[in-house]
Amino acid sequence: MNKTIKQIRRLMIAVVGFTLLISGVVMFVLPAPGLLVVLLALAILGTEFLWARNLLHHVRKRFQKKNNGDQS
Repeated sequence: MNKTIKQIRRLMIAVVGFTLLISGVVMFVLPAPGLLVVLLALAILGTEFLWARNLLHHVRKRFQKKNNGDQS
């Protein structure tokens, strides 16, 4: 892929990801599945941004730890 196409792809992912992230945060106060939308946004952003990938990994790890602790 040439450099311009990579930059356009990265920009499109950023726009979609941040739009979903903002929508998900707004959904926390509305009767909607805000957490699912935020996780989806982090997954999309994680394809291009290391900080989002790390944050998603951290959230998954905490969620799994919490679920494993509740089963005992």
